[in-house]
Amino acid sequence: MLKDDQALLNTIAQTIFDKKGSNILAIDLRGISSITDYVILAEGNVDRHVIAIAKAIAETLKEQGIAPVHIEGLETGDWVVLDYLQVMVHLFMPGLRDRYQLEKLWQKGEIIDLHIEIAKGALI
Repeated sequence: MLKDDQALLNTIAQTIFDKKGSNILAIDLRGISSITDYVILAEGNVDRHVIAIAKAIAETLKEQGIAPVHIEGLETGDWVVLDYLQVMVHLFMPGLRDRYQLEKLWQKGEIIDLHIEIAKGALI
């Protein structure tokens, strides 16, 4: 994995965590999927929370000069997808992630260790 890829994944995960998103998981799909290199899955509490997380990710990456190719689901907020080509972010309301079980779709992918600052100087 490229250092820049890890930094991008960590930035997205940190943004999700800072917005109180949960169950954050990143999977390396290089060589497994032609759609994207990495996928990040996470959950919000309700539709407005999922939308707020998606908008925070888009804003954070925009500040770094990275724009999504496509965003889907902001109208309803039950499942929002942000497509950055090499990374796709899937944000779900509780229950939908269990229903679609995308982790099983990509079970051959390697789970990526994310570095998320939970308190000053602490990482999980």
